Amino acid sequence: MSAYLIAALVALAIALLIVFRRLGGFGFPWLQFYIKGKESGFTLTELNLLRRIAVENRLKDPTSLFWSEKTLDRCIRATILRFRSRGEEDTPSASEFLGKLFEFRKRVEFNQPKYRLGLRSTRNISQSQPLKLTLPGAPGAYSAKVVENMRKYLAITYPTGKKLPPGFSWQGQKINVYFWRQEDAGYYFETKVLGDYLNRKYPILHIAHADQIVRTQKRNSVRAELNGEARLFPLQTIQQGTEEIERAGGYRGKMVDISESGAAVMIGGKAKPGMPLKIQTRVNGRDVVLLGVVKGVSFREKKNVSILHVQAKPPSTLMRNAILTYVYNIFRDETGSGSMGGTGSGSSGAAATASVASGNDRSEASQHEAGFGPSGSTQPAEA
Repeated sequence: MSAYLIAALVALAIALLIVFRRLGGFGFPWLQFYIKGKESGFTLTELNLLRRIAVENRLKDPTSLFWSEKTLDRCIRATILRFRSRGEEDTPSASEFLGKLFEFRKRVEFNQPKYRLGLRSTRNISQSQPLKLTLPGAPGAYSAKVVENMRKYLAITYPTGKKLPPGFSWQGQKINVYFWRQEDAGYYFETKVLGDYLNRKYPILHIAHADQIVRTQKRNSVRAELNGEARLFPLQTIQQGTEEIERAGGYRGKMVDISESGAAVMIGGKAKPGMPLKIQTRVNGRDVVLLGVVKGVSFREKKNVSILHVQAKPPSTLMRNAILTYVYNIFRDETGSGSMGGTGSGSSGAAATASVASGNDRSEASQHEAGFGPSGSTQPAEA
């Protein structure tokens, strides 16, 4: 065997050893990693990527990536910092890589039991749960809240909404009830009003329990509270909008919360659903933009402010990564409570509340027909 062949074989062996070490070496039973990963629903391509992340971050137990939000958050944070140190965070390849990590993060989040288990009966509805009531065949919806959940009935506040005919009584009426359960989903059930107690000091209704309850509108994104300034730009159509950062103009508002699929924004005065909007705000010290449509409006008459519930079209990968870095509070270990452009607190895991892609998920949302005009909405909203 020639000296050249021996040298080539030695070089190949060294190269293979280096590659093998980068893939984790002998320090962890990777077969077990792949078996558990397949059981958790990950594809082979995804598992190869997660293995790379585990090795780069020197995880003692790489399988924790399949179930631990904290481990994934720590790895995402380390990856972002590596990209930043090289000035690569906003490059297409880095954005795509981070986007895949956030997809894993989202999957782990929604695999938690609190997202998969729902209500099976009205007997488990919590006190103060907001409700929407409709009468079959009658237009409009009425708002109420659960006062007390009793063994034989639900006591709810007296419904408010469109004026009813003189002498109308809710007693005996069949009603449809809708509500959004925080950190869960939307629900619908049919029931009957057992008692109308309008003449009490605190008017209430008693409605019958329902053991058949329909779970709808399961969340598909996590939202986090955001207390910062928003700038709103009405659009003729959603296709007209771009993610280009605006340096001037727009209506002023105040952010309430944000997610990759929408946002809630407070403005002065009244507004109406159906309006296309461009929302610009700041999270973690950088500008972000969402393009969406107002799907619901909650008007607070005493303060003369409206909360717009906006369903957003899917943002670019770069914008989505910026939003999710805030929503999952990726840098919470460094800042204590998450850093942002305005003030607020990004959320992770159980601390986050959820929104659905319909944008219509807030049980307070009501529709108002007044327009969106400069006289009301240009004023800063008061919380």
